[in-house]
Amino acid sequence: MHHWVYQRQELVRFGHCDPAGIVFYPRYFEMLNALVEDWFTEGLGVNYAALLGPRRVGMPTVHLRSDFKRISRMGETLSLRVAIEKLGHTSLTLTLHFDGPSHSAQLDDGRVAFQQVLVCTNLDTHKPQAFPPDLRAALERAQGVSV
Repeated sequence: MHHWVYQRQELVRFGHCDPAGIVFYPRYFEMLNALVEDWFTEGLGVNYAALLGPRRVGMPTVHLRSDFKRISRMGETLSLRVAIEKLGHTSLTLTLHFDGPSHSAQLDDGRVAFQQVLVCTNLDTHKPQAFPPDLRAALERAQGVSV
């Protein structure tokens, strides 16, 4: 059982789908990136655009594992969830799940699971750096809260 720190819904739209009528797998990566941006801004209270823009703090992905479990179709609403697996000095390991609507006794129907490692960097040098104090404090607070 994961300690979910953020979740939101995502409607599967026509633009997410391939000619077979199912989500084209690269679109899941776009959803993943948007989810992380939303989590930083809405969940952690650290504006992601300001972090990368004027603050020059990068959060590039250095490792990404994906497990595609079931297809998703246009019109379905997916539940997207984030859990912190590990918070290091300069890196952050996340587990992220995209679940579909259940058609059985189960609560949710797992579609995709990700493990993502982000590294905090200076966007001028592209070298790893410690998380800024406000972001570290927000991440530490999030570890103690579940949704």
